[in-house]
Amino acid sequence: MSSGGTDSDGVTFEEMAAPGHESSVPFAERSAADLEGVFDVPVRISVVLGRTRMPVAHLLRMDVGTVIELDRQVGEAVEIYVNERLVARGEIVLVENRLGVTMTEIIKAA
Repeated sequence: MSSGGTDSDGVTFEEMAAPGHESSVPFAERSAADLEGVFDVPVRISVVLGRTRMPVAHLLRMDVGTVIELDRQVGEAVEIYVNERLVARGEIVLVENRLGVTMTEIIKAA
């Protein structure tokens, strides 16, 4: 990329973002290999099982085995965040004696 804000085809960022701009490679012809440059970029994935609020005094009295009541019911979908952005909802699954998450709904960007 040159310092003038253009890519190797001479297209500026503004032109790429403009409505109706067509990429030189149609979307359908792109593959996972096109993303190889970002495969090693670390991301933070969080799954929210539920939430609760409590005074610090209760938090400090917790011990091993303490049960915390959350605002979700058994069987409700969990929220899946990537870098603190909601990207999907899913369900908790058990895989070879380990907890996992399966995505059931992908949240489209607004």
